[in-house]
Amino acid sequence: MSVLVFADNSEGKFKKTAYEIVSYGKQVAQQAGTSAVVLTINADDTSLLSDYGADKILKIKDSRLDNFNARAYADCIQQAAKQEDADIIVVDSTSNGLYLAPLLAVKLNAGYASNVVDLPASISPFTVKRNAFSSKGFNFSHINTEIKLLGLAKNSFGLKEKKVESAILEFSPELSDADFQLNSISIEQTSGQITIADADIVVSGGRGLKGPENWAIIEELAEVLGAATACSKPVSDLGWRPHSEHVGQTGKPVSSNLYIAIGISGAIQHLAGVNSSKVKVVINTDSDAPFFKAADYGIVGDAFEVVPELIKKLKDFKSTL
Repeated sequence: MSVLVFADNSEGKFKKTAYEIVSYGKQVAQQAGTSAVVLTINADDTSLLSDYGADKILKIKDSRLDNFNARAYADCIQQAAKQEDADIIVVDSTSNGLYLAPLLAVKLNAGYASNVVDLPASISPFTVKRNAFSSKGFNFSHINTEIKLLGLAKNSFGLKEKKVESAILEFSPELSDADFQLNSISIEQTSGQITIADADIVVSGGRGLKGPENWAIIEELAEVLGAATACSKPVSDLGWRPHSEHVGQTGKPVSSNLYIAIGISGAIQHLAGVNSSKVKVVINTDSDAPFFKAADYGIVGDAFEVVPELIKKLKDFKSTL
């Protein structure tokens, strides 16, 4: 038996989520008294995964898999799981991971637990802790199937360096034409910006900014912090910002280490989408705004006065480092 981790990448480069789930898979393997096997697809430097405990790394090189294809990727993971006799499989909770996992669960006849936030509370019976109720609570789920599929919630476990000597092997799954019946024709990506999905810090603006012409203070604060920019649903609906920046229950969920909400009152749908962020800060003129009840820190004040002063203080602090 083994634990199989699928470490996804973007254009050959691993992101933080890949290192996080390898860290997680290694510790699950230690709990189960077995080895951690990591599967990669068209990754540039797989040896980087050795720093996080990958006992064995399986490398797939296939140009047909350059773009994410849930059906083909699920077939690859299924065949790797069979070869490695894996009874626990770990994937991430990115948009790709959430698309992939249900297909993989069916192929493996596996019980699937999404939004896992900690190591198994028990290996027998197999019990995991998960986010529930839009990250307002937790539940403990038992998986009774022979094969278990876990989707690790972003930023729930962190990076745990455990350098090992990894066996790195080529892996060539058998893929049929049926795997490629649905293909991406083109993919448009923003460049030179930190994406919401990858960001540890997110700076988000709402209607309190009064118009798109005032978004420079959001972008400048994000630049100083090395953060991604985001917005509330009304802002994207008004066309002030692209819909790709809309966060919340009906937009993109955010699980950042720090979420700064500026001029956002805190509708329940928005709070549900950002609730799993570790630290939430709100800046708003209305002291009765719902966001203050959910925030860890709050500033009652005018964003056009508070944010420039915050930027100045942060720049002064960084200049001393």
